[in-house]
Amino acid sequence: MPVEAAVAVGTMEITVSKAELLRELTATQGVVERKTTIPILSNYLFEAADGKLALTATDLDLSLRTSCNVKVKKEGSCTIPARKLYDYVRLLPDADITIKLLENHWVSIRCGRSNTKMVGMAKSNFPTLPAFPTSGVVKIPGQILRGLIARTVFAISNEESRYTLNGALMLLKPESITMVATDGHRLAHCERSGEKFEGVSGEMKTLVPKKAMDELKILLDSTDSETVEFAKDESTLFFRIGSRLLTSRQLTGQFPNFEAVLPKDNNKIITLNADELNSAIQRVSQFADERSRAVRLKLEKGEVKISASSTEAGESEDSLDAPYDGETMTIGFNAAYLLDFLKSAASGDVRLELKDAQSAGQLRPAEGDDYRYRYIVMPMRI
Repeated sequence: MPVEAAVAVGTMEITVSKAELLRELTATQGVVERKTTIPILSNYLFEAADGKLALTATDLDLSLRTSCNVKVKKEGSCTIPARKLYDYVRLLPDADITIKLLENHWVSIRCGRSNTKMVGMAKSNFPTLPAFPTSGVVKIPGQILRGLIARTVFAISNEESRYTLNGALMLLKPESITMVATDGHRLAHCERSGEKFEGVSGEMKTLVPKKAMDELKILLDSTDSETVEFAKDESTLFFRIGSRLLTSRQLTGQFPNFEAVLPKDNNKIITLNADELNSAIQRVSQFADERSRAVRLKLEKGEVKISASSTEAGESEDSLDAPYDGETMTIGFNAAYLLDFLKSAASGDVRLELKDAQSAGQLRPAEGDDYRYRYIVMPMRI
């Protein structure tokens, strides 16, 4: 009798603390496919062996494999509806939960006086995931990767037609890491140098999809693991953070030549307090045209006037003191794009660097930042 057949008949049985299980279920929620035409993708794969429960969730583009300590009474595996399990476990008392595979892929869940049976599916339907590569692994400090993602992820395009812009470009060199994202209207460029990346020679370019960036940020926010092990093969990106492994399908195609759009001669420079500028734009943009979200910045001696108007809402103006003595100039920007940058830049002062009303403006933190961070925004006709 084949071993697989022997294992298939209701054998898995484990006991796990609610807190441990819930922590891992929570970590995987962003990956679980909600509206899927492939029912198995709405399920977790549970695999129990050697005192560990491995949980896997995937939507085919992205997958997360994580694990927690459990008491394994019988080794085995099963699949369980992910959303329903998460919602149910959250409502259970803080006690041990016993999960047991029954016949016909049903799964029994007992905790205290609660007893539930859920309808699973055949494990053989669950997609096989690629294995973590054994060579070419680069260690990236977790907090640095988190900082790069936070400063660039919002600039990624959501337009499906612009496929290569649906992710950020990660550039690894032996002593620096850079992340660049653009949607064609603005570009976020963030570089961190002075780091050593063993095993990287020349320049290693990787397009990281937006959904993978979002999940990475969530994982990095909730870990005390200091490094991320990054690797890739022809089609897949791998990010290992402690006991969690995030895999993502690579984006293919050519990221645009971003070097060409980095401004060279923006010589009108104003330093402004980030919080004051943020508040002023938020107030004024309430009165901007709903479609364009355009606000006007007028540079005058000693001040910057920020204004917006629309036929439906009215008009609004704010002014900020600014050490400026160049010529008077008015330029328009999408308010949402400016606010995205101000939310991600640490509070303090920011430099607004302009050339003229038709050329891209550049924003960057005024003080020496650990990250060389620059944000380029195309102007709007106003």
